[in-house]
Amino acid sequence: MTPPDSAQFPNAVVAARALSQQVPTADGLLAILSEVELAVQAGETLAITGASGSGKSTLLGLLAGLDQPSAGEIFLLGQRLNDLDEDARARLRAGRVGFVFQSFQLLPALTALENILLPLELAGRADARERAAHWLDRVGLAARAGHTPRQLSGGEQQRVAIARAFATDPEIVFADEPTGNLDADTGARIIELLFELNASAHTTLILVTHDDALASRCQRRLHLVAGRAQEAALA
Repeated sequence: MTPPDSAQFPNAVVAARALSQQVPTADGLLAILSEVELAVQAGETLAITGASGSGKSTLLGLLAGLDQPSAGEIFLLGQRLNDLDEDARARLRAGRVGFVFQSFQLLPALTALENILLPLELAGRADARERAAHWLDRVGLAARAGHTPRQLSGGEQQRVAIARAFATDPEIVFADEPTGNLDADTGARIIELLFELNASAHTTLILVTHDDALASRCQRRLHLVAGRAQEAALA
C-alpha cells in the first residue's frame, strides 16, 4: 500500500503512515501496533476489527489524536498530529470530531439535554440550546430531556451519546465499541440509528467493533492481528 500523505490523498480526513505504538513492561517494550498504513476518505465508513488485545482501541485513540505514537505519522483533518501538542490537538478536534464510547461517557450530574448542550456551548454555537433539543428529538428522547444518565437505560444513554457526537456537525465521528455494553436487540437499534444519522449528515465514521453485524455495515474493514493491519474483504 502506498504510504498516505496529504498530497497523495487530498480527500483523506484521516491517514497514518508506518504507525507504531509500544509500551514499557517489566519484560521490556511491548509492541501494540506495528507499521500500520491507513487512509480514510471524506464520507467513508471504516470498521476496525480484531481479537481482544489486537490494538483496535489504541489505533482509534491515536488516529483521533488522544495519544501520541511511538513512531510513524498521523494526519487528521489536514494537520500532521505529530507537530501538535495536546492542547493544539484538542483545538483541532473541537466542533469537528465527535466521539461515541462503549461506556457512554455522559456527565452524571447533567441531564440528557445538558450533555448534548455542553459541546455546543464550548464551540460557541449561538443556537446551542435549540440544536441540542433538535438532536435529542432526532434520537427519540425529547421526552427524556430532563433526565440524568442514571435515570436512563443503557440504550437511552447511548442514544444521548450519539446525539452529542453528531450535534456539532462533525466532519468525522470515532466510535469505540458503541454496542459493547448493550444487549443484542438494543445494540441492533443503536446500529440502525448510528448509520441513519451518519448517512444523513455525510460524516466520516471510523469505529472499533467485535460485532460482525456492525462491521458489515461499513464500506471498509481494517483487521488487526497482533498489532498489524490488513484491509479485509467485506462479507
